[in-house]
Amino acid sequence: MLTKTQAIVLHAFKYGESRLIVDVFTRQAGRLSFIVTMPKSPRGRMKKQFFQPLSLLEMEFDLRPKVQLQKMGNVQLAYAYSSVPFEASKLSISLFMAEFLYHALKGEQQNEPLFDYVRYSMEWLDGCQSSVANFHLVFLMHLSRFLGFFPNLEGWQEGCCFDLRAGVFSKEVPTHRDYVQPTEAGRMEVLMRMDYPTMHLFRMSHHDRQRLLETAISYYRLHLPDFPELKSLAVLQEIYQ
Repeated sequence: MLTKTQAIVLHAFKYGESRLIVDVFTRQAGRLSFIVTMPKSPRGRMKKQFFQPLSLLEMEFDLRPKVQLQKMGNVQLAYAYSSVPFEASKLSISLFMAEFLYHALKGEQQNEPLFDYVRYSMEWLDGCQSSVANFHLVFLMHLSRFLGFFPNLEGWQEGCCFDLRAGVFSKEVPTHRDYVQPTEAGRMEVLMRMDYPTMHLFRMSHHDRQRLLETAISYYRLHLPDFPELKSLAVLQEIYQ
């Protein structure tokens, strides 16, 4: 079936001398993998820059549901980043997000609101001219809404714990170990109220930001099976020391 769709590159790696295996999240068909033959001539229609992490593409291909590796037809950039590849902080955030999404979206079917959220987030990051130090935290918390386990804010009160398993705030300390103490739970409640335009107004220490990131990743690990350690996390942490 001939399919035209927007796509977000999650991961690409070399396969043999002249081919790539590229994992993408498409707007029309969800998560797909492609095998791409790269031309020897720089004038070829396939360009390596198309397949950088979180590149936004317009694609046309013959979708074969039972085939593990699809063959790519026409492809072009849907949006050319002007700052993300050239600013260390934005680049480290984008690499972290790409690795995170590569694992978080395994098996993800068509989910247009989720696709639109990721695309909007990347375009916003690219155009942002203020601090982006909290960007990845806001992205992760709001991403959980599209995956079906956004925390419930209704029970929030000063002094509550946050139950990572249930995704709720509670005055009672859970009987298991997967919860955060009231001080950090309060920071999580603040984080859940942030959005991209206002996030620069919230000042956090390096330590608080690191703890929130660790808590967010722990939350995802409880709700997504087999979520691994992230290689890009160390680079992100180093940038924001």
